[in-house]
Amino acid sequence: MKVLIVGGGGREHAIAVSVSKSPRVKKIYCAPGNAGIGQLAECVPIGAMEFEKIVAFAKEKAIDLTIVGMDDPLVGGLVDELNNAGLRAFGPRKNAAILEGSKAFSKDLMKKYHIPTASYENFDDANEAITYLEGLGEEGFPIVLKADGLALGKGVLICNTLEEAKEGVRTIMLDKQFGSAGNRLVIEEFMTGREVSVLSFVDGKTVKTMTSAQDHKRAMDGDQGLNTGGMGTFSPSPFYTKEVDDFCRKYIYQATVDAMAAEGREFKGVIFFGLMLTDKGPKVLEYNARFGDPEAQVVLPRMKNDIIEVLNACIDGKLDEVDLQFEDNAAVCVVLASDGYPVKYEKGYVIRGLENFDGKDGYYCFHAGTKLTKDGIMTDGGRVLGITAKGKDLKEARANAYKATEWVIYDNKYMRHDIGKAIDDVSSEMG
Repeated sequence: MKVLIVGGGGREHAIAVSVSKSPRVKKIYCAPGNAGIGQLAECVPIGAMEFEKIVAFAKEKAIDLTIVGMDDPLVGGLVDELNNAGLRAFGPRKNAAILEGSKAFSKDLMKKYHIPTASYENFDDANEAITYLEGLGEEGFPIVLKADGLALGKGVLICNTLEEAKEGVRTIMLDKQFGSAGNRLVIEEFMTGREVSVLSFVDGKTVKTMTSAQDHKRAMDGDQGLNTGGMGTFSPSPFYTKEVDDFCRKYIYQATVDAMAAEGREFKGVIFFGLMLTDKGPKVLEYNARFGDPEAQVVLPRMKNDIIEVLNACIDGKLDEVDLQFEDNAAVCVVLASDGYPVKYEKGYVIRGLENFDGKDGYYCFHAGTKLTKDGIMTDGGRVLGITAKGKDLKEARANAYKATEWVIYDNKYMRHDIGKAIDDVSSEMG
């Protein structure tokens, strides 16, 4: 069969690697792709939001399955366009992708169906939001401000004081730092605890969870600096216990899928459950309507199943027939970025040492912001590469991943040095 992957980041590279392992797949295309994906697929110069061109290309090449990896085209309705043209596609339709596309919608959904999450209020007017904040009192802080729409994972501000929060409202709603995502604002209770990500395959009614993971959003060591798209992750999370899993399956995962169905928004695809493990139990931080990035880079390499069979089962409503299995090991991904990310950074530097990954089992170099030029593969974004390594446990996987980061060299290379550091003190924290 012929497969088209829509997107051009590290997540899409991880998807492409998994797809390439399926004996059912004879040809892979990617729009627009990147230099790493180009080693597995034929990259075509079509942007992820160029729906007409994507549909026309899929029809011309008789694509058997299109996998939409990115949030923007999902929320924009690319799966609908493909389906309407008689083409098979993996991912939620527009009316279901709103689960990620609008934080206000998802919060209202959780409230209506009693799915545990932080308390919140939605605002369309900046002055009303500021008035609400002024009425909270000192005990109301810290507080979380969330731009309602898509903001590349960066539309969340944690404000410790009233003045910070008022400035945050102005930044999001008036200055439109996150574009139209800031037309509406969610003000949310600040929750404390361990963050855990659980990606799940969904076929409209059945949920099959993948192995857990934990992301590192902040740009700098010690979880300092601005929010980014993700600076690294590890899988599985030692904090995601059987007790947590049992609770989430009953009160969060299945409840969410059932709620969407009850709203007439059948969800088929991947739901990313961002969880906070609070002292009052697990609560939902956020939903995403696709594979996480960089969570996919540690979850997919550990999946034993043929990904094509799983994706088809989701589309056909037969996920209950799939025995989803993962390797009994661990994986860690360290993101190599451009210094200055996520604010201002330079690109166009030659990347050296990529050949060091050739033939090394258990090591992966997932391309995110790269491009192929006459001078070689060059940096072309804020997050450049995701260096992933497996190990028998998290400690070994972390050591392997950091060792592998030394194999790659480019000017203005930047990374966090504490990805998975929590692993080191798990035994003392968990007793």
